[in-house]
Amino acid sequence: MITLSPNKPILIAGPTASGKSALALHIAKVQGGVIINADALQVFNGWRILTARPDDADLAQAYHTLYGHVPFDADYSVGHWLRDVTPLLDGPDRPIIVGGTGLNFHALTVGLAEIPATPDALRAHANTLSLSEMLAALDPETKAGIDMANRMRVQRAWEVQENTGRSLRDWQQATPPPLLPLDQTVSITLDAPKDWLNERIERRFDMMLQQGALDEARAMLDHWDPNHLSSKAIGAPKLIAHLKGEMSLEAAREAAIIASRQYAKRQRTWFRARQKDWYHLPIATADISATLRFADHPDR
Repeated sequence: MITLSPNKPILIAGPTASGKSALALHIAKVQGGVIINADALQVFNGWRILTARPDDADLAQAYHTLYGHVPFDADYSVGHWLRDVTPLLDGPDRPIIVGGTGLNFHALTVGLAEIPATPDALRAHANTLSLSEMLAALDPETKAGIDMANRMRVQRAWEVQENTGRSLRDWQQATPPPLLPLDQTVSITLDAPKDWLNERIERRFDMMLQQGALDEARAMLDHWDPNHLSSKAIGAPKLIAHLKGEMSLEAAREAAIIASRQYAKRQRTWFRARQKDWYHLPIATADISATLRFADHPDR
């Protein structure tokens, strides 16, 4: 049983399609609080359905923020997110911070080094390099600390090293104190078995198609640039490829589901390795809400 105090910040992490947003909404409705997005892709406008941002019905039930507030063609880093979330931590409403981006939670509860921004020209050059080329340039300590199959993480490490002359690992070791130490929160990670989650991922993508994901992609077609961070939305490249006549809708669907499952696998690996001190809740069979106790008074 996890006890939730009405004035203690709550962190909810978990892989894609695991039910994080529904849990955050349940807590907000029962005990109050503002739901704050910690997902790296849900911050962008233009891809509401594909990134599973809360719909109008959810928004009507509780206050949500940091969703869809960044232009689709803008850069947005962990540092940007920390600056946006900082004033919300001391606001009038208890924060309920939810998302699948482990790096955001790590930066919030462990700290983030103040690394200089990457120049546009260097970013453009990095976009032309292969994953193996960038990995070959990184030091062993940095490679050991990142997901080497995740191009975004590898490219970030490469850009930092090229731009500053210091490795990402070196910057991380000079990290300042965190904005929100983990021991000041109730931190929950949703653990989802592979087969259960894979089925949910498939059902959810089919639901996204029914809700208009293809129309959403069609509206973005004239603005499409694979180098935009928002273009990393799972399924977006495949639906765009379909609209360009490069693959059938069924092939795009299958490829998007596979990509989503691969992403969920990387998320589960991160959470197991980096969030060992969080509450880990199995979610395949039990009613999660039954594992929560809502305290009537602060800090009880």
